[in-house]
Amino acid sequence: MRELATAIDHLADEDPSDFPVGEIAQQLLELHWQMARLQAQIARRTSVRAFPAGSVIDSA
Repeated sequence: MRELATAIDHLADEDPSDFPVGEIAQQLLELHWQMARLQAQIARRTSVRAFPAGSVIDSA
């Protein structure tokens, strides 16, 4: 978690206008897929399952 905080701090110091738009778009797409893979891993490790179709979730 500390590495993530350090990476975020470094990103905060960067000026996005220094990067080509195509490079930013490519990095954003890669980040999207990394997050999707991470969410799938978390779901598998915590046994999270999708609710069956038509089920009602009590929000209270």
